[in-house]
Amino acid sequence: MGRTLETMAGRASGKPSKKQGPTRGTGGKGRRSLEGKGATPPAHMRHWYKDKARAERLEREAAGRASGERTARTPSRQRRDDAPEIIGGRNPVLEALRAAIPANALYIAQRIDSDDRVRESIKLAADRGIALLEVTRDKLDRLTESTVHQGIGLQIPPYEYAHPEQLVERAQDAAEVPLIVALDGVTDPRNLGAIARSATAFGAHGLVVPSRRSAGVTAGAWKTSAGTLATLPVARASNLTQTLTAYREAGLFVIGLDGNATVDVADAELATEPLVVVVGSEGKGLSRLVREACDLVVRIPMNAAAESLNAGVAAGIALYEVARRRRR
Repeated sequence: MGRTLETMAGRASGKPSKKQGPTRGTGGKGRRSLEGKGATPPAHMRHWYKDKARAERLEREAAGRASGERTARTPSRQRRDDAPEIIGGRNPVLEALRAAIPANALYIAQRIDSDDRVRESIKLAADRGIALLEVTRDKLDRLTESTVHQGIGLQIPPYEYAHPEQLVERAQDAAEVPLIVALDGVTDPRNLGAIARSATAFGAHGLVVPSRRSAGVTAGAWKTSAGTLATLPVARASNLTQTLTAYREAGLFVIGLDGNATVDVADAELATEPLVVVVGSEGKGLSRLVREACDLVVRIPMNAAAESLNAGVAAGIALYEVARRRRR
């Protein structure tokens, strides 16, 4: 740009421009300087490249595209435990409002095709003083993480977990024999919601979930629980094995569900005692340490064609048997 401006300025002043010719006697050095220094090294081998992690990820993605493979995208952010949840869908939102689930705001999509469920949801939210916000469908898609929302979403605050000891106190305050359900490795929030529904139906005093590698009380759990999580407390345990040991020291018995056990759940004599029922994951069942912390391991008898039951179904059957024995 500098030479161009100088040339234009020279022409404007009428002075002839000086054109420099090739330099003689280079001995071929000019040709070698044009040959370059070889291929550019990969990013992670350049000492001046600071973001090596990003460079290596880009190179892996490039290698995957070259081989015809789709590279997995790293999520931009993970949901925090203290972040609010959004329930989407006309029936789930209406059920949540009817069950008086705590809520901060009701989102309504612009130009929504209203029906009785939407109108009742708006009325219930207004009666409870919940903020009514009209948003675009694109924003509602983002809020609900592109799940089916049918033009309506309910924001619920982060769940406040109880302490495991509070579940025993709840039974004592009601002058009832304690019945607690503990989940070991259950990672699907819908299973947690289904278990909460069964636990409420059969008189349990609360659920215990591990704080890590376990489902928590999310929007999916609220949906499946059909409102029962509004009345059934859920406690978090930093170490499930230690919590079960503490329950045993407090006078409770611990029964674990496992398909390889030799005792049927219907024959468990401990059902009438202060009890903790431990439900394992559908795939792995009970972990070794949790199994060792149990006073008794029982099974649900079933045909050999079915290898296992869904965790929510298994919990419902076991809790029904406990309630049946207690009524007798």
